[in-house]
Amino acid sequence: MQTDIDPRSLIGRKAFDRNGTKIGTVDEVYLDDATGVPEWAAVRTGLFGRDAFVPLEPSKVVDDTLHVPYERSLIKDAPDFGVGRHLSPEQELQLYHHYGLDLSEAPETPTPSADTSFGRVAGQED
Repeated sequence: MQTDIDPRSLIGRKAFDRNGTKIGTVDEVYLDDATGVPEWAAVRTGLFGRDAFVPLEPSKVVDDTLHVPYERSLIKDAPDFGVGRHLSPEQELQLYHHYGLDLSEAPETPTPSADTSFGRVAGQED
């Protein structure tokens, strides 16, 4: 994803799948705790739908909309972890598997003594 965009500016943008079909609206953006880079977006998939996590890499922002290079059905079937809290390393790994992403890019599962807070929400203080 473009690295020069403020992740908070993604909130409220419409999101579309690889075929240009509307998925929903970006509700939240999750940052990698180690790097601060936007990593996941929670997209509200309908009026009474739920939030589906989508990877921001390799997604693109085009004309003020988020374009996710996956089919809508795959996105809607993504694991549901709820929103507003950290994603655990295990949850992130499930998302990497779901989207068939290269696991060499996935965060390492921490040792028990390591900090396990991943995926903080953009704009929220710790």
